[in-house]
Amino acid sequence: MAKLETNNRIGEYTVLSLLKANRYTETYRVADNDGHSFFLKLFIVNRMPRQLVNRETHHVREIDFCRQMKHRNITSFVSEGAFEDEEGSYQYYVTDYFQGPLLSDYLCTNGPMPADKALALFRSLMEGVRYLHQQAPALCHNDITPSNIVLSDTLSGEAVLIDLGHTANPCAGIVPFDTSDLDVLYHAKETMVNIFDEAGDIFSACAVFYFMLTGKAPWEITVDNATDYKERFKALWQFRQKNPLDIKSVTKSRNARIILEQGLQLKAADRITLAQLFEVLDSTDEEVDDTKQETEEPSGKRPEPPKKDEGGSSDSSGANGGDDDLDIDIRRGGGNGFADIAGMQELKDYLSQKVIFVIQNKELAQQYRITPPNGMLLYGPPGCGKTFFAEKFAEETGFNFMLVKSSDIGSSLVHGTEAKIKKLFEKASKNSPIVLCFDEFDALVPNRGAHGSEYVASEVNEFLAQMNNCSKKGIFIIATSNRPDKIDPAVLRTGRIDKQVFVPLPDFAARVEMFKMYLDKRPTCDDVNIEKYAKDTEGYIASDIAFIVNDAAMTAAFTRNPISDALMQMSIKNTPPSLQKEVIEEYTQIRNKMNGIARRAIVQSL
Repeated sequence: MAKLETNNRIGEYTVLSLLKANRYTETYRVADNDGHSFFLKLFIVNRMPRQLVNRETHHVREIDFCRQMKHRNITSFVSEGAFEDEEGSYQYYVTDYFQGPLLSDYLCTNGPMPADKALALFRSLMEGVRYLHQQAPALCHNDITPSNIVLSDTLSGEAVLIDLGHTANPCAGIVPFDTSDLDVLYHAKETMVNIFDEAGDIFSACAVFYFMLTGKAPWEITVDNATDYKERFKALWQFRQKNPLDIKSVTKSRNARIILEQGLQLKAADRITLAQLFEVLDSTDEEVDDTKQETEEPSGKRPEPPKKDEGGSSDSSGANGGDDDLDIDIRRGGGNGFADIAGMQELKDYLSQKVIFVIQNKELAQQYRITPPNGMLLYGPPGCGKTFFAEKFAEETGFNFMLVKSSDIGSSLVHGTEAKIKKLFEKASKNSPIVLCFDEFDALVPNRGAHGSEYVASEVNEFLAQMNNCSKKGIFIIATSNRPDKIDPAVLRTGRIDKQVFVPLPDFAARVEMFKMYLDKRPTCDDVNIEKYAKDTEGYIASDIAFIVNDAAMTAAFTRNPISDALMQMSIKNTPPSLQKEVIEEYTQIRNKMNGIARRAIVQSL
């Protein structure tokens, strides 16, 4: 029976639910007085193995370790406490709750990552590992798996290591933590004989990196978790010995191959060191051409970086910069298109008929003298998926895709922004057909007549010039905005932005489809009731629903159980809608303004 019950108070926190428990620990989800969620781990001290408690201070070692952690890529310690009753003494500590999806859950939903994204994520993970290893004395996490890594929303998707339940100083022989719940798929050979050290952490992290690139663990086999840890590992070890990994089939990234080849060595002595690993991560990556005979094996040494001129810029950049100084990625076709969008069927049908049909049938459009659309504005409340819709629109048409934010074209130089706008359209033209998506368009082209906007008039003028009939160059513009009434009206005229499309709050049918999509490929219990959740989330935006499912999935993954109806209902209860009624009413007025007399009068006056 759990020590704490729902709505019990412990310190300044209220218990929301029990997440998981064993003989001597219980982990709860709690909330502070403002309703923010946290993890609280309670230790039943009189049941704990002696090696888990400091003999001198009588403090739980895990709490001591977590208290000293102050790094962006490691779970944040919040507070601690202790109390006693007639049954014994208890200690607890509180950490931040998940602020993003678990890596295991993210890959289950989105599939394997491209090498560049995986390398960036892996680097942030290793920053946290390096911090642990540099403590005095050194600390090892000892349980680096996809289920113990969060992709932090507050750190732009960086990796954050969570669950310090197995953290300890390097050890051999007597292990100061329970090994029964460790996932052998991500552990090195030496852990089978109770050696847990820095080399073991590196192996585990590299195994997670393999998972990022492939969606599965290296040497993945089904292991009976009911058996002893050493017995589970013995079966896996035999499989590893007989089946060497084919790293070349995983990725063409040179750096990724070095990390996998040298980080997943079965012998600890042959494994890449932390310093060597960061040399690889700091080096310039390149794609390996397997059709050419390699003259030497990768050494793990840092390659020579591109030469730099006296001004510190790469030789490949001209004095005035080229396309590369825009630093905007181009996504090359592919994807599932509108199939990835839950609901919004009326909007998809409208765009398929009025826009996509004309774009994809140029000869028929010429026959009927239909002018190809130049661009459209997607506007509406925040969090309704406007930018995501733009990306899927590009996939549906088969066009390339560029996402542009205001920071991408900003410049401290006089007329620097205008130059970047021109280069942006030139780059788009070279990569046509392409969807050029401007996020938060109102920030890029504010009304020149508004107070304080006189400083950006030249930039808006450059946008107007570049947007004129750019469809003839194979460029289709999609602009997204939460405040279309702030956009300069000249931008909204025909030949620049031809269509204004309101993206509404998801209705009941759309919410049903969203819950289906977000729960798809996730382990769920039979009692999950999607229509009930859709009914209970009226007024919720798309990002709210994604958060609800993510939140329930993270809690389920943390406890190693499928998503249940109870978890879904708890997540809905703890997640109020992002938009207040007043905000929704305001967008109704904005929509009427954009569709009614006010907008027509503006356009006709140009």
